[in-house]
Amino acid sequence: MMNMHDVAKRGLVLLGCGKMGSAMLAGWLRNGLPAASIWVIDPHPSEWLRKQGVNIGGALPQSPAIVVVAVKPQMMAEALPDVKSLGGGATLVISVAAGTPLALFEDMLGENTPIIRAMPNTPAAIGRGITALIGNGDTGESDLDLAEALLLAVGQVVRLESEDQMDAVTAVSGSGPAYVFHLIETLAAAGVAQGLPADLAMDLAKATVGGAGELAETADDDPAQLRVNVTSPNGTTQAALEVLMDDETGFGPLLRRAVAAAADRSRELGRG
Repeated sequence: MMNMHDVAKRGLVLLGCGKMGSAMLAGWLRNGLPAASIWVIDPHPSEWLRKQGVNIGGALPQSPAIVVVAVKPQMMAEALPDVKSLGGGATLVISVAAGTPLALFEDMLGENTPIIRAMPNTPAAIGRGITALIGNGDTGESDLDLAEALLLAVGQVVRLESEDQMDAVTAVSGSGPAYVFHLIETLAAAGVAQGLPADLAMDLAKATVGGAGELAETADDDPAQLRVNVTSPNGTTQAALEVLMDDETGFGPLLRRAVAAAADRSRELGRG
């Protein structure tokens, strides 16, 4: 059974160090994984990466404990040959590439390769992400435990029952931060339309959405009850919610359509 001590001893290879790769790397270093035990393959290393003390390029360890694939999906065919020799069983492969199914990695890395597909999201950059995991038939419980330990460095982790669920996860939490950012944009714009200065409206919108999100995560009440708690009968909030909760034009049907569109696109990308 492999653990973080084995990772430090045998090495971890990070393939791709863009925003998500950098967020994970920063979390691992913060949590005590030695920089000398990490190898990064990236064609354009950032100044930040060069200062971290990790191995950039050069010969990889012969049998690293883990390879983390963090390149964009369209770069996968070009990047995977760099680590193809590490397939076959001794090394656990974890992918955080969106829309890239386990079968693609099995085809490129060979049989008996333990592979875990993970879907993190961009709040990982501040340690507030949430990542969903699913493993192939060659992964054991200890592999999933190890992947979870690595990804806890950037936020919460959940496990899926089947890979089919990944398209819906992509549509809810993977793409979801963009929906919230757009909510902030539109809430601020609505404030401007009611006579507020743009800077003040944006400050109010950011703090309101950020604070409400944290309250939803930490309060004992569920979000439905938190909504009720804010809503006085015939008050201002109720007036707004009558618009937002309309069965045909409100948030509910709009978000169902948006999430369905994202999930459908994820399925298309997965089919290549």
